[in-house]
Amino acid sequence: MLSRRTLITASGTAAAGALVPHGWYVALAATEVIDVRMRSDEQGGMVHFDPIGVLLQPGQRVRWTCEANVHTTTAYHPQNANRSLRIPADAQPWDSKYLLPGKVFEIELTVEGVYDYFCTPHEAAGMVGRLIVGKPAGPGALPFDYFIADPQQRGWRRVPKLAQAAFPKIDEILAAGAVHPP
Repeated sequence: MLSRRTLITASGTAAAGALVPHGWYVALAATEVIDVRMRSDEQGGMVHFDPIGVLLQPGQRVRWTCEANVHTTTAYHPQNANRSLRIPADAQPWDSKYLLPGKVFEIELTVEGVYDYFCTPHEAAGMVGRLIVGKPAGPGALPFDYFIADPQQRGWRRVPKLAQAAFPKIDEILAAGAVHPP
């Protein structure tokens, strides 16, 4: 049975929700933490993030949980072992370092754009993920073979071909909100 206080609070919340401008719903949705699981089969051969692609609002948090094996979540950024820049230029790169099963890593993303990331020990096996914060923009929204004639970029490590093929398409993420591995 509902208490009078619970009923009044629920009624007030519902009434306020009807009066709140649309932008508030986006702000409220941004408080939800998105969970990404780091998975592996028992032999460690089949590795992936799940979901592999997610649409977020600016200010939303992402939490990676290692379920099996040892994994990282590492942004494609020159500060991370001289990797290609595949996150917005104004965004902070991240590297969780090695996570053992049961361990978590969490960040908040505020800059709009596409964020491509990988698992350090399993990048060559195609363990990559893509986050879109707000609208797709930045280097992560460009083709992998895109080359800007900047001498600094000539030494950057390119995304391996198998990893490139594993990324979900931006349009798929925008349409579905979250894309899970096949």
